Amino acid sequence: MDGFNTGFSDGFGNGFIGNAFPRIFTIIFLLIFGFILFGVITAIRQGIKNSNSPVLTVEAKVVAKRTSVSHSTNNTVDGFASSSSSTWYYATFEVESGDRMEFSVSGREYGMLAEGDYGKLKFQGTRYLEFTRNTAL
Repeated sequence: MDGFNTGFSDGFGNGFIGNAFPRIFTIIFLLIFGFILFGVITAIRQGIKNSNSPVLTVEAKVVAKRTSVSHSTNNTVDGFASSSSSTWYYATFEVESGDRMEFSVSGREYGMLAEGDYGKLKFQGTRYLEFTRNTAL
């Protein structure tokens, strides 16, 4: 079989596999970096858009509340496992026109809101500012 080359090698230094690994690693690294960069740019653009939007106060009703929980477990070197969780809170408001808007709210705000509450919703773009409940019966 002298002079016959399949393009593969039995090591990682030469041949198809040895030459492809750095390229594949670079492509995957660039894709991950690109997704992170895209997320950061999108968040900055949304923040700028919100800051340039007018602050609006409208009559609204709390029509729904929901949470989103994520869990993470990590194994440490000593063999112990550590876990953590994060909770995000959301409230959906319906305005007089019938349109609904969902905002991310703090845990404290979430606890103070009740479905069916009427009041004044204050927001700026997609940024929730406050909800003042109507106290008059």
